[in-house]
Amino acid sequence: MTVPNTPPDPAPADAQAPGPAAAPDPFAPPHGATALGAGTTPLGERLRSEAWVGASVVLACLVVGLVMSGLWAWLAPKVPLVVDGDRILYGDPEGEQRAGADAVFVLIGLGAGIVTALGAFLMTRRRGGGISVAVGLAIGGLLGSIGAWRIGRWLGPSTDLIGEARRVGDGGHFDASIDLGAMGALLVWPMAAMVVLLLLSAAFGKREEDPPPYWAPVAQAPAVPSVSPPAQAPTGTDFSAGPR
Repeated sequence: MTVPNTPPDPAPADAQAPGPAAAPDPFAPPHGATALGAGTTPLGERLRSEAWVGASVVLACLVVGLVMSGLWAWLAPKVPLVVDGDRILYGDPEGEQRAGADAVFVLIGLGAGIVTALGAFLMTRRRGGGISVAVGLAIGGLLGSIGAWRIGRWLGPSTDLIGEARRVGDGGHFDASIDLGAMGALLVWPMAAMVVLLLLSAAFGKREEDPPPYWAPVAQAPAVPSVSPPAQAPTGTDFSAGPR
């Protein structure tokens, strides 16, 4: 007597045909990414990179400030003075040399702000700029203006009026030292750099891809079908005999 054919064991529940695919969650992150982002640069390395960029911008501004001091000492109009006995008088009492020195400083600072902002933008455009570029331009522009003011005074005519009067003698002429009458001129460079950097970033800055709309489907990981092993016939089963 042979054992009747027995049906194979039912497939486990996990191996059954999947039902209808569930609708993808539009707010779920893409496959392989996490909510905080995968593969991002460590915070410490990013801070060091930003600090290095900002320090480089400040150093470049200080170098430009040295050039600005020489230009100001050379181009600023000088106030003529005359020695009259024991008095020092203005050679041109109605002259506008003091205001002219301020105007020259403002114009040179405006040009320095444009040059430094353009250079910083071109050097950091590939990396997308960053807050360090703006902070470096603001700090570097202010320090560069202060340095140009102080070094320009040192490069210009002497501040020792008594010594200069004794040197030229009675009836002699000499120039007074250059100085700023309006200290707000020191802010022209950093303010101009900020405005130019903003305009360049808005017009030619690196663009980030717009995120997809919330209704767009998010790519999900392809489902891996589970393969169940083929069912084997029970041992000792005689297939040659038909059903009884």
